[in-house]
Amino acid sequence: MIVIADSGSTKCDWVVVDGEKRTEYSTMGFNPFFHNEEIISNAIKNNTELYSCSSKVKLVFLYSAGCSSRDLKAIVERALKMCFPNANIYVDHDLVAAAFATYDGTPGISCIMGTGSNSCYFDGDIVKEQVPALGYILGDEGSGSYYGKKVLSKFLYNQLPPELHKDLETKFKLTKDSIFQNVYMKPHANVYLASFMKVISDHKDLEFVQQMVFDGTVDFLKNHVCCFPNYQKYPVHFIGSIAFFHEGIVRKAAESLNVRIGNIIQKPIHALVDYHLTHLIKQKV
Repeated sequence: MIVIADSGSTKCDWVVVDGEKRTEYSTMGFNPFFHNEEIISNAIKNNTELYSCSSKVKLVFLYSAGCSSRDLKAIVERALKMCFPNANIYVDHDLVAAAFATYDGTPGISCIMGTGSNSCYFDGDIVKEQVPALGYILGDEGSGSYYGKKVLSKFLYNQLPPELHKDLETKFKLTKDSIFQNVYMKPHANVYLASFMKVISDHKDLEFVQQMVFDGTVDFLKNHVCCFPNYQKYPVHFIGSIAFFHEGIVRKAAESLNVRIGNIIQKPIHALVDYHLTHLIKQKV
């Protein structure tokens, strides 16, 4: 058995490959900036169906947000070893998963627009970052946490369109105290901020939302795509719900900067599994 998993800060998608059979599972997302070995391993064990086959697994490939250094990868590796004791473990950054999942045989720029945001260049051999991801406080342009911050600040300033303000007030019972507690006092503020994307997307026909997403996408492209030399030469691929559900605005923003759009994929896991079975598994077995 082989396990391939892709994790953002909110959700982790798993596929167990057993011969020709593929079985999908889901757990909470992992980010070693915020989660230690115990939290990660317990989340896996809590999915009893996934954990029930753990002793039979021989290879695990997991790509996670936050796995940007050897020490951070080691946290996830130790957690996985607690759950898959008989497996060889391979952990890498979620950017690598984005590069693999969007690769179409030609060099390109792969972008993540989910809870957070990031980008890389992949030529089929080497994954290269041009600028670092700065996280939800300093960066994450065009991400769920980025738009969540903007909407909450305008909610508190009473600057939102009335229908969006009312919907947030009704569904989340928002107050200044509850917002401050979740943003400044509780862990995982990035996930909390990104949770408002559902309501934002429900109002995607509002001019306010369309302009906000357009401006956020332009900020992302300027910082994370236009930084690559000769970026106009390469297709720019996107992974994540933000780009997928706001594809029209993403294309409009890209056109304004002479960016050539390639693939736009909501969830990379299926293309990621295909890439592994085609390019990587034989090298590891």
